[in-house]
Amino acid sequence: MERGGPQAIPRPAVWSPGRPAPWAALDDPASAITLDLVAQVYPSDRRGLPSPVADSGGTPSAVLIALHPGDDGPEVVLTRRAWNLRTHKGEVSFPGGRSEPGEPPLDTALREAHEEVDLRPELVHPGGELDHLTTVTRRAYIVPVVGIVDERPELRPSEAEVDGILHVPLAELLEPGVFREERWGRPASSRPIYFFELHGDTVWGATAAMLRQLLCGLTGVDGGGPSDYDPARDVPPGYRLPPEDAEGVF
Repeated sequence: MERGGPQAIPRPAVWSPGRPAPWAALDDPASAITLDLVAQVYPSDRRGLPSPVADSGGTPSAVLIALHPGDDGPEVVLTRRAWNLRTHKGEVSFPGGRSEPGEPPLDTALREAHEEVDLRPELVHPGGELDHLTTVTRRAYIVPVVGIVDERPELRPSEAEVDGILHVPLAELLEPGVFREERWGRPASSRPIYFFELHGDTVWGATAAMLRQLLCGLTGVDGGGPSDYDPARDVPPGYRLPPEDAEGVF
């Protein structure tokens, strides 16, 4: 099966290739990654760098980055969203959704994972947070929460929301040619957009940014500054690129 999938990528008219994978210079970046390392790098008391919209009434969401053992090392659970959904149809994402008022990110992530893929909360050993991601609309932010499952879980997709469940080895994500970066927009206002080309699917946008951040931490490489981990954090509120640069991007 070829790499890449049918996901609709709203690439603007003006874009350019970005930087290589942060781990590209490593000989075997996946060799040292274990679930024990995940627990060390992302302990349960780790809190991610907040989004700048958190203090201005931004709507919080949370996703669960669930990792479990696999034949080639740790695997991460992803979902392919149902094709009949109104937004982000067919896109690959982590289980997650909007937080209820006063609900901690971990509780949101566990609740949504249970609803979407039937992952029982008691199977998950909670880890820490990645840095938070700002949505391009500047009205919301996402808290990524790491969780470890001792064995590969038996999961079942919610027919209303999930088209399929993916168990992706971290080793595959780190293979040469799987990751790429693009810069969308003109140089003065461009931002990085990340992609992972799987067999039959393309992971991009916020989910790819979270995977990149996760892998930078586990491989010990420098992934850049806050705007590299959260590409929309410096986009001014309500900002839109000119239509000729990015029709449909924002």
